[in-house]
Amino acid sequence: MRVLVAEDDEGLRSVLERGLQESGYTVDAVGDGEAALHHFDTYEYEVAILDWRMPKVTGLEVTQRLRRRGSALPILLLTARDTARDRVTGLDEGADDYLVKPFDFSELLARVRALQRRGEAMQSIVITVADLALDSITREVSIGSVRLRLTATELALLEILMQRSPAIVSRRSIALAVWNEEADALGSNTLDVHLARLRAKIATGGAKIESVRALGYRLVPA
Repeated sequence: MRVLVAEDDEGLRSVLERGLQESGYTVDAVGDGEAALHHFDTYEYEVAILDWRMPKVTGLEVTQRLRRRGSALPILLLTARDTARDRVTGLDEGADDYLVKPFDFSELLARVRALQRRGEAMQSIVITVADLALDSITREVSIGSVRLRLTATELALLEILMQRSPAIVSRRSIALAVWNEEADALGSNTLDVHLARLRAKIATGGAKIESVRALGYRLVPA
């Protein structure tokens, strides 16, 4: 099981990383929310442990961005904020659990195990357009019985187009859902390059990505 830990306190981050590894988990540990978002674009995780207050991008903001993308990743927020209002805010913004510092490491492990069980118990939701299918839990994409190999960016692009198919999705909506910074996609040909690669990978199936001039893109049966 792979876990992402995002905590700006170096000492606590080291303790969490070492303790989780000794408990049998594969751990990636980073010091800020921006690095966490980069890891989510690159790797698949079963659970994320995020500090609420981090430089660059906070743990709460990371949670919000993941939920806007449609991610169902179980998230545990770590924070010194212990009021009922803070807990409600964290949970309402998409966190699955909340642990107040200081905490006992055995309690954190128990909460991670609970989140792991919750994730495993979730039923897969398969989105289909023609013979193109995307499993929202396993993140597997296939054309008929053939599984496709997509990058994290291509998968995120395909997911938003499939979720809204056959509606047109604007370039800005795509950029906000897929990239950490909207300008990264809209200020260059980045979006077009990734869409071209995705088009090529699904070309053998019964669905296609159409460009709608001045409006955006849509995924429809070929």
